[in-house]
Amino acid sequence: MVTGLGAVCGLGRGAEALWRGLLGGRTAIRPLARFDAAAHRTRLAAEVPEASEDGAPGSAEGRLSLADRFALAAAAEALAQAGLAPPGDTAEAGVFFGSSTGGMWESERWYARLLGHESGRPGLGSLVSQQYNGPGDAVARWAGAHGPVETVSSACTSGAVAIAAAADALRAGEVELALAGGSDSLCQLTYAGFNSLRAVDAGPRLPFRAERAGMSLGEGAAVLVLEPLERALGRGARPLAELLAGASACDAHHMTAPSPEGRGAVLAIRGALAEAGLAPDDVDFVNAHGTGTPLNDAAEWQALLAALGEHARDVPVAATKGTVGHLLGAAGAIEAAATVLCLVHGRVHGTPAAGDVDAQAPARLVTGEPSDLRPGAVGLSLNLAFGGSNSALLFRGPARAGGAAA
Repeated sequence: MVTGLGAVCGLGRGAEALWRGLLGGRTAIRPLARFDAAAHRTRLAAEVPEASEDGAPGSAEGRLSLADRFALAAAAEALAQAGLAPPGDTAEAGVFFGSSTGGMWESERWYARLLGHESGRPGLGSLVSQQYNGPGDAVARWAGAHGPVETVSSACTSGAVAIAAAADALRAGEVELALAGGSDSLCQLTYAGFNSLRAVDAGPRLPFRAERAGMSLGEGAAVLVLEPLERALGRGARPLAELLAGASACDAHHMTAPSPEGRGAVLAIRGALAEAGLAPDDVDFVNAHGTGTPLNDAAEWQALLAALGEHARDVPVAATKGTVGHLLGAAGAIEAAATVLCLVHGRVHGTPAAGDVDAQAPARLVTGEPSDLRPGAVGLSLNLAFGGSNSALLFRGPARAGGAAA
């Protein structure tokens, strides 16, 4: 069961800020201020407001990267909602995190200072959290978690795969409580890399639209508190949603381009449905990967059509990246959190920006007013990544819509 969730993104700090932004149809994608983007093809990103970093638990600990602080803020919110106080309540917890950059931004600043391109001394302390496992390790230290601490780095499926790994550990009895999610911060390496691939749109991204031209990058973190139903009810917790299943598969096709038929995504969706004991028609909405690139959206539509059949033409589709950008290694985590929020509130959030849906990828994209969900609805959160990695998570909402909300 999901008993708590926390989020930090371009909309601000907190799951409430995330939900308000998703429901209001506004986007956090705006001119970038973290570094000078003049040398790049594009100038936009969904950057976390500076005020959202203040007061994060563990901030007094030196040498924390931005990604570390995002992760700590999200974890603290999730535990508070779950009614758990670290370290006493989290001593036996496991931490499962996804990331693709870790403290790369801090490493870039260190290198700039070393070359004299930026003022200040290039202290080696800024490199301590450079590694991918920095955010998960920071959460484990702060929470006093003595269970397994695992970091997944499988590009844009990292956060989703970490959540599925946490569920596996819970079902196997390896842990009784898990903090699962992901965290990434913007840095010049990824910004320049995606721009050089011509994969970034000069304007806010347009998922599944005919005129889509690429993604918009973002940053932030999201954390879910996961525990068995019996444990949650035994301590008086009110579950937000049930994590039914998680499955992964690979396209085995290309380093950056998806299989045109979405082969790996089809396998991941079918694997998750089989694990949950559900039929394709049981899926009430999809939170799509929806990067807005021509190849990805087309492949994702083919995958949905193959895995869900004709039901794919009727099921409402959300695209969280249209609001918060692409959080890379944390994308699966923030989108899982958005999926849970949709189930809790009984509404599928809309996707901002106008434009006709692509006739070659005619997903039933929710735009404008949110789409209502039945109580106990099932949501599919889907992520596709470089290297052909694909991950699908299935969540079921509370029996009554409008249950406990973040």
